[in-house]
Amino acid sequence: MSDLSVSQSCEPDISEKDILNSLPLAALVIRPDNRIALANAAAESLLGLAEAALRKAALDALFGIDNQISPLVERIRAGSGVVVARDLPLSGILKHMMADVQAAQIADHPGFVLLVLEERRLPGVMRRQSTVEGAARSVFGLAGMLAHEIKNPLSGIRGAAQLLEKQSAGRGRAMAILIRDEVDRIKRLVDQLESFTDVRPFTRQALNIHTVLNHVRAVAKSGFASHVQIVESYDPSLPPVLGDRDRLVQLFLNLVKNAAEAVPASGGVIRIGTAFRHGLRMAAPDGAPVDLPVEITISDNGPGIRADLADHIFEPFVTGREGGSGLGLAMVAKLVAELGGLVEVECPDQGGTHFILLFRAANDAGGEG
Repeated sequence: MSDLSVSQSCEPDISEKDILNSLPLAALVIRPDNRIALANAAAESLLGLAEAALRKAALDALFGIDNQISPLVERIRAGSGVVVARDLPLSGILKHMMADVQAAQIADHPGFVLLVLEERRLPGVMRRQSTVEGAARSVFGLAGMLAHEIKNPLSGIRGAAQLLEKQSAGRGRAMAILIRDEVDRIKRLVDQLESFTDVRPFTRQALNIHTVLNHVRAVAKSGFASHVQIVESYDPSLPPVLGDRDRLVQLFLNLVKNAAEAVPASGGVIRIGTAFRHGLRMAAPDGAPVDLPVEITISDNGPGIRADLADHIFEPFVTGREGGSGLGLAMVAKLVAELGGLVEVECPDQGGTHFILLFRAANDAGGEG
């Protein structure tokens, strides 16, 4: 394919590849034999392959034999000017992903088709949203009951155990210490549950999410994540998020602590990233559509979440860690729901865990309480 140049003498030549690489969405140029002629940087990132590996790769090799993209390409070659497919399920190396796909004929190049793909995470997120909100609601009632029916007797049991500890020796003293320690553990669990009953109103305000994340990183590195490498990848152009600082700090601390406990003792890495995502929208409580363009990701290189737990990980008391309470991620679910956001978890086949959170931008909301 020939280069497209700008004729003005004061302007440099601009190639087709330069134009493609300037696009924030994945773009592929398909040859008449259904092999890749060009791929931009966003396509390399989405597909996880360098352009050298993509060029001349067949569509079937990338997306599978029964993929839904090849029929779109054929429709273009049959005479359709532009074809747009929304929320198209992908296959092959992008299995379990959905995307908006646009296909168009390239003028003066018969058989060549331009494909543009925009990843759509929202459908998968929305499927879990009812689970997230259900987790929060179920814990509210349980927490209220436990706080009143269990916490008061615990103090009496602990006092009796302390008395037995002082009056006993040998095996009897060891058993008294065990009782005391177990009572303390139950009390900590009940204290955690009590935090779910906090439904006091709060005021949302415009916040720099990077300031919040930097604070979370500092707290983590000074304590529970001191042995872990934390890598940041921030979008400096990200708009302020509409939220509450204390809630954001708490939920991100829970996620980073969860990651720190999952990574190996040596070589553990936690990655915190931010990005602006177009087109992610959900319905607000009043039914009005709300954009959720602010994306934050928390990833780790731990073993990942067991397949049988992945769909229930935000439910209370679900944990894959020995000794875990199963309340940390349920608290994350509650806080995200309160802030009007969405949370999703991805577990790649190669291991590790990625939490993706989506929030409303303050400049899209006009500020609210």
